Amino acid sequence: MFDTMTMTKAVGAVCGSLLVLMLAGWAGDSLYKVGGSGHGGGHGEEGELTQAYTIETGAEEAPAEGEGETVDVAALMAAADPAAGEAVFKKCGSCHKLDGSDGVGPHLNGVVGRNHAAAAGFAYSEAMAAKAAEPWTPEALFAFLENPKKDMPGTKMAFAGLPKPEDRANVIAYLATKP
Repeated sequence: MFDTMTMTKAVGAVCGSLLVLMLAGWAGDSLYKVGGSGHGGGHGEEGELTQAYTIETGAEEAPAEGEGETVDVAALMAAADPAAGEAVFKKCGSCHKLDGSDGVGPHLNGVVGRNHAAAAGFAYSEAMAAKAAEPWTPEALFAFLENPKKDMPGTKMAFAGLPKPEDRANVIAYLATKP
């Protein structure tokens, strides 16, 4: 019943299955790369948190010549157009609402002038909660909207930012119209 030929078939089946499994793993690894080169491709194995995704704004990074320039926020705010800000706010609308209810992010009704982390019931990041005594001035919003992760390291906001100063001023002017 259990002879040499049956044993050979069983061992051959196991070896063949393992070979197919190994080849499928190699094919999968070559087709789907996760993270950077080498080991620890951004999965947080070494205690480092990585962003799962970013929201593309459709704008390129700010030009290098603009670095270090000071922007007159007051002048930009004086010339800001709330109607243009409403169009730019559509990028924010996937996470933030203006009807008083929270979405993925907190609602932004009355955000201009209210304190950081002031929307009741929303679970803010520790970085945002640490600034709870500071108000969202147009200047503070202007800096935050340029690059949230750079302005407030540790924020949960995954938005890449608005590189154009005019877009930021227009959005702030639009938000100022929403009590």
